[in-house]
Amino acid sequence: MPTIAIVGAGPGMGLAIARTFGGRGFDVALIARAKEKLETLVGRLGQEGIAAAAFPADVLDRPSLAAALEAAVDRFGGLDVLEYSPAPHSPVPGFTTAVPSEVTVDNLQPQIEYNLYGAVAAAGAALPAMRAAGSGTLLFTTGGGSVDPIPMLGNVNAAAAALRNWVLNLNKELAGSGVHAAHVAINVWIGEGGPDGIPTATPEQIAPLYWDLYERRDRPEGVFNG
Repeated sequence: MPTIAIVGAGPGMGLAIARTFGGRGFDVALIARAKEKLETLVGRLGQEGIAAAAFPADVLDRPSLAAALEAAVDRFGGLDVLEYSPAPHSPVPGFTTAVPSEVTVDNLQPQIEYNLYGAVAAAGAALPAMRAAGSGTLLFTTGGGSVDPIPMLGNVNAAAAALRNWVLNLNKELAGSGVHAAHVAINVWIGEGGPDGIPTATPEQIAPLYWDLYERRDRPEGVFNG
């Protein structure tokens, strides 16, 4: 069976993406910091007939991330899709938001580490085997501010835009190799409780966009506007 690895897997988008691919015959490797959370998700997916396994790792710890992806390959026999969408739902040291005029090296660097460097490390672990096989898909997620920046997220958007730029350029480099890289920009508030006037959507509404990008290799990016 084909396998998808979801980096930053949680009970929202990660679970929805797992169900979207798992329901179409994929095995699922779930990667995130919290082992207990991952095991709960594995249990839920198992009850739905989806083969899944947990591989705890921190995207800020590059060796642990590479080891988790290697373990996923050993467990499932390969990796066909890598999806990168970590989102800190618990405090991460050094993480703050800043408007553009208050962005500093100190408050930007953690966002770069989390968004861009983590994605580059994940791709570095998965890409060589995909290239050798002549097949594979790399999907990277950010908020919509990577395309249309929001002043209150000046540092976050800068890091996300850097990731988007790198992904689009990577896809150009990979043209003709059988490997596809794409960027997903989610331009809505996911779930309930968002700010007034901001459109919302459920993870289940957004997840099909990932399958669409997987199937349509001609698309280097997709934007979900609700």
